[in-house]
Amino acid sequence: MLSSSLTSNYPTVINIVLLLMHCSLGAMIFAHGFYKVFRGGKLAGTAGWFESIGMRPGKINAFLAAATEWSVGVLLVVGFLTPLACAGLIALMLVAIVTVHRKNGFFVFYKGEGWEYNAMIAVMSLALGTLGAGRYSIDHVTNIIGWNQNTNLMVTLCVGVGAALGQLLAVYRPPKQQ
Repeated sequence: MLSSSLTSNYPTVINIVLLLMHCSLGAMIFAHGFYKVFRGGKLAGTAGWFESIGMRPGKINAFLAAATEWSVGVLLVVGFLTPLACAGLIALMLVAIVTVHRKNGFFVFYKGEGWEYNAMIAVMSLALGTLGAGRYSIDHVTNIIGWNQNTNLMVTLCVGVGAALGQLLAVYRPPKQQ
């Protein structure tokens, strides 16, 4: 989050753009969590898929992924703890790149979907986490975290990459290639 004085100095148009960024990223990732629980194969199907890509145990990882997507989504929509919420989204995207998309090449339209989409979400999350959610956010109203942009950048990046590495080291066991 930006300190209130920095956010207040942003022109209105910048605050509106930040509002669009945090609401759209939040709604998008919340919808992914909703889908994991209530659509498709539901949580059981997601757990089976997680097992098949090497995220074991699948049930726990499916639940944690959906819970992270929901919580990050809500935090971003309301603009609360924005650098930490963006770090969560970065972690989700980095894990998705490593476990699913990197072998498919860059472009999302390649068979199996490449990693460009996930990388762009991670970059947008880093930008938003660094700038903060702006004037139209709970962060601005509460000023709970009075960090500056340098601190925002470091927290967003380090927590996001650290969380992704931690999860991958703890639970990712790539399936053997046949």
